[in-house]
Amino acid sequence: MENKKTEVDIILPNFNSFEFIDETVQSIINQKYTNWKLIIVDDNSNQETKSIIKKYEKLKKVKIFWLKRNKGAAYCRNFAINKTNSNFIAFIDSDDVWGKNKLKKQIKFMKKNNYSFTYTNYETIGLKKKNVITPEKISFDEFIKNTSIATSTMIVRRNISKGVKFTNSKICEDYFFKCKILKKIKFAYRLNSNLCKYRIRNGSLQSNKLKNFYWIWKINHEYNKLSFFENLISLISISLNSIKKYGFK
Repeated sequence: MENKKTEVDIILPNFNSFEFIDETVQSIINQKYTNWKLIIVDDNSNQETKSIIKKYEKLKKVKIFWLKRNKGAAYCRNFAINKTNSNFIAFIDSDDVWGKNKLKKQIKFMKKNNYSFTYTNYETIGLKKKNVITPEKISFDEFIKNTSIATSTMIVRRNISKGVKFTNSKICEDYFFKCKILKKIKFAYRLNSNLCKYRIRNGSLQSNKLKNFYWIWKINHEYNKLSFFENLISLISISLNSIKKYGFK
């Protein structure tokens, strides 16, 4: 039996994703686990996108916040975190898709093992198609060399997210959020199931490797306080692991 209190808040930042947002929201609504609330923060999208998500306003379990100015994904996620009051927080991007057992399996996995931060394997779709098997567990020192935790696969206990923010960077805004939480706890743990489809498209993280490396270098320097040598090792390791996951293309 699921508790009457909402167990998991799902955070979905949205901007001009009219091609994909319907499929994303439907994958949440179709979850076998039902004790959730969806928080959509619309980042002043175009009218085509707004008209698609507006139809979900009537659902009790969906809350939509409409921003009057575009402020970026980091702002949207930080804004949404402040609106949460459940035991767990899950994240999904506006072009990704969850398997119908995603929440049910992952929440059970976290409760059974008393984990604070978990993630899953995933399948890439769009520009690249590949099944990605993630590490069994990962620490901060390992994560800055292998950024294998896809944001749309992760769930954290809300109490460990207090005071942790997404960086206001053009991309990689989720990188430091994961780093900061991993500094607070020893490990994040993998649920060994493929429960998410992660879309890679033009303008996304993996399709802009140079921009990706620039922002990771900047975040490592300014926020993680890595030395030049540590930062270099981080980027070289991330690059090699990215090739292993996605290939050279």
